Amino acid sequence: MKIYNTITRQKEEFVPIDPTEVKMYSCGPTVYDYFHIGNARPFIIFDTMRRYLEYSGYNVKFVQNFTDIDDKMINRANREGITVKELGDKFIGEYFEDARALGIHEASVHPKATENIDAIIDIVKKLVDNGYAYNVDGNVYFSTKKFKEYGKLSKQPLEELEAGARIEVGDEKKDPMDFALWKKQKEGEPAWESPWGMGRPGWHIECSAMANKYLGETIDIHSGGQDLIFPHHENEIAQSEAANGKPFANYWMHNGYINIDNKKMSKSLGNFKTVRDIREHYDSEVIRFFMLSAHYRNPINFSDKLMESAKSSVERVYVCLERLEFLLKNAEDREKNTADKALLEKLDKCKTKFIAAMDDDLNTADAVAAIFEIVYALNTELSDTDKNTAEVVNKGIDLIHELGGVLGLFEKKTDKTLDSDIEKLIEERNEARKNKDWAKADEIRDRLRDMNIVLKDTPTGVQWSYAE
Repeated sequence: MKIYNTITRQKEEFVPIDPTEVKMYSCGPTVYDYFHIGNARPFIIFDTMRRYLEYSGYNVKFVQNFTDIDDKMINRANREGITVKELGDKFIGEYFEDARALGIHEASVHPKATENIDAIIDIVKKLVDNGYAYNVDGNVYFSTKKFKEYGKLSKQPLEELEAGARIEVGDEKKDPMDFALWKKQKEGEPAWESPWGMGRPGWHIECSAMANKYLGETIDIHSGGQDLIFPHHENEIAQSEAANGKPFANYWMHNGYINIDNKKMSKSLGNFKTVRDIREHYDSEVIRFFMLSAHYRNPINFSDKLMESAKSSVERVYVCLERLEFLLKNAEDREKNTADKALLEKLDKCKTKFIAAMDDDLNTADAVAAIFEIVYALNTELSDTDKNTAEVVNKGIDLIHELGGVLGLFEKKTDKTLDSDIEKLIEERNEARKNKDWAKADEIRDRLRDMNIVLKDTPTGVQWSYAE
């Protein structure tokens, strides 16, 4: 497998530290609100990366943190008259509800910043002791000029980084590029004891501390959105490597931005969309399909038109699966003929295409295309008029589920059951057709249509589906 490594700006062969296990860290949400569609993209993309690595035979230790102490959290908790912990617990629960709906598996570990204060203090103390950080009246800052490789991830000149940094104005820092590792307690804020007095961690240090604690000093893959390259990931590298004297992560993966109707998403433009809002209009699987329909490093545009297209695509696969389940009921266990062998060979080639696409820097767009090649082949080459070979039909069903499962798609059951009264009506209609009582058959068909049941008469039997 090849991965585009942000730090080298090129595709590289993926070689994990341990040939049997991949250590992967992905930045999680700050839990002060429902996560939005921009957050959903890295959550879905890197869940898919994890799934594919596991499909490829690796054991993946996947860590995704929760930032549960932060200025935004403190401000919202104060507005709502609750504690920061109550706010965090609420939105961690809401995260899991939306994530489960999107098919995102839980991480191996979901550490919270507030439950890892000791690990955070340990790494800050190490940085102070070795001269990379300094204390000013209870505020501890990282000295960026001391870390000679600062900027190696974002590949920007130091003066440009300085202009783009999130700098808090204040005279106490030795350099405007220095950033907070530990913040002195302000009145009314949560705080913990430390060698520098009561305070709380800065944003960047928590990920370094938790990656180090749960995965070790050097990890295989660190991932997140493109917006995190600077300053967050740049600062993580500086802290971690200054503290440990070792490379922090061997591969850096970043997904592209998401726009709303070709505009940057923002609350000021009124186009800010949470996943919870979108789920009211679209099935969660449609959202996931939409996210995987483009290459993860490319920007992607969210619009109703594109979501409707994604919805139609997902439905097309499920219609194919429903047809296969129907054909399987009438299929025969027999020796494969020439056409069967040709179709099985075509399905194997599509699987090879799928794997090649995923091995090429997680190209989910081409992987999805390979699945649709499978759907097209099955739709065009399996007969509605003759009995099919059971092995071939089963192969089609299993392959769609296998490859779809790698993407977190097409995993819903398609073996539908009907109410006994509806089944009885279908049987009565079949009997009427046998007796050439077309008026009665048409009457029953109309009654079923009123009940949202659509019938399709085929030479091998009647096929039904729910009306849209």
